Amino acid sequence: MPLVRNPILPGFNADPSIVRVGSDYYIATSTFEWYPGVQIHRSKDLANWELVTRPLTRKSQLDMRGNPDSCGVWAPCLSHDGDRFWLVYTDVKRKDGSFKDTHNYIVSAPSIEGPWSDPVYTNSSGFDPSLFHDDDGKKWLINMLQDHRRRPRSFAGIVLQEFDPSAGKLVGTKKNIFLGTELDLVEGPHLYKRNGWYYLLTAEGGTAYEHACTLARSRDIWGPYEVHPQNPILTSKDVPKAALQRAGHGDIVETPEGRTYLVHLAGRPITRNRRCVLGRETAIQEAYWQDDWLFVKNGPVPSLRVDVPGIRDDSKYWTEQLYTFEDGLHKDFQWLRTPETERIFTTQGGKLKLFGREAIGSWFEQALVARRQTHFSYEAETVIDFSPIDERQFAGLAAYYCRYNFFYLTVTAHSDGQRELLLLTSEASWPDGKISMPLTDPVQIPNKGKVKLTLKIRGRQLQFYYSLEGKELKRIGPCYDASILSDECGGHQAHGSFTGAFVGMACSDVNGTALPASFDYFIYRPVEHATDRYEM
Repeated sequence: MPLVRNPILPGFNADPSIVRVGSDYYIATSTFEWYPGVQIHRSKDLANWELVTRPLTRKSQLDMRGNPDSCGVWAPCLSHDGDRFWLVYTDVKRKDGSFKDTHNYIVSAPSIEGPWSDPVYTNSSGFDPSLFHDDDGKKWLINMLQDHRRRPRSFAGIVLQEFDPSAGKLVGTKKNIFLGTELDLVEGPHLYKRNGWYYLLTAEGGTAYEHACTLARSRDIWGPYEVHPQNPILTSKDVPKAALQRAGHGDIVETPEGRTYLVHLAGRPITRNRRCVLGRETAIQEAYWQDDWLFVKNGPVPSLRVDVPGIRDDSKYWTEQLYTFEDGLHKDFQWLRTPETERIFTTQGGKLKLFGREAIGSWFEQALVARRQTHFSYEAETVIDFSPIDERQFAGLAAYYCRYNFFYLTVTAHSDGQRELLLLTSEASWPDGKISMPLTDPVQIPNKGKVKLTLKIRGRQLQFYYSLEGKELKRIGPCYDASILSDECGGHQAHGSFTGAFVGMACSDVNGTALPASFDYFIYRPVEHATDRYEM
């Protein structure tokens, strides 16, 4: 059977949590500031995956207005107790500086499609919470523990406490059961039980190029936990030319036939500067048990190709996606932070209408609807109808990472009301968050009529184009470096920027009049290019 090439979830799909229920596998991944919260994919064979739901869809579950970039939903844990699905997640309100404000919640549902409950608050002592269902019926919550004093570490260990689902709260003793290893920055815990052993899988080393998976075990859930004799069980940190870099933060699943797999995050950097424009993606490794320890096959360095039960069909991955809006917003799209979608967009009338709100990069309410970049090279296209009256109203096509990293071709107007095309870019502008100056020369266009906006990315090169109705496509602006749409160039680089590149439609009206822009359709067209990094 042909091997499956990693990643199994390309593009920004970080911190995978996996569970099998019957013959179905489910993976939950982090969504950070993107709404709705948590992506859940389903598969029958570990090779072919489909996005089935994003369960955090309403204000009572998640409201991220004001959350900084790369905050929001961190490291969800999806589990099943034989009766219900359980989803645990962190809503991070602040991550920079000495303190992190991290609030942990639990929701549940009878099926993966829902309905998902309102959240139960658990604690705020750290992040990356995980729920373990023991065979005696008890449920245990674990999460990494923070210590702002750094006495001796800011990532102070893994804390365990029982969760009472009837009472809807944590009960009983709370204990730090694992301090981590010399790799440091212990996080992302998951508990398992097998052959009388409790196994604790954690992530260590930070989420950049020193990332790793650490495994420990104990006969007692409270510890002490002994570390794997060949720890870490998964890492790329010592092999800079490995196909999959930044490997860590994993979870374990078994097939009905008893085969064991480890899913984990990984990155595929491009350019000499090692920039992961597709973000942290989900990969899979075959594993096996020996002497009651788990080993990754051919590990600890992750394999690019892996033997899984299924054969992947890549045809959909390489198919051009034409999105129209007659039936609402396609599931591939997300927006930023807000549960009040009626304030930023509608699809009534078969068009996507964005209501101009705050400027692009706002942490509160900006109208940006976008999908993940899932290919190294691609093209995007849309047609916009927008009638701005001055320079404070602008809308168009954006390649976006965060407020410090974006490229934005806008339809706007000069102060005299003359409509024009203007490029706004923020090129790794942390900490100032300024657009690049001087601006490229604007292109005057008629005050009425639709405009086609296009961008083409070939590896690190990004070029914008436009055309007026009935006219040919014209290049506009210089060729930009698209590789800055990456963790490595984000607000705090790879250890503090956690998402991935998006492309989509945006509208701002900083006059405060909510002027709408209408978009007829959106095309995402995958392209193969010599600079792509699918093979090493």
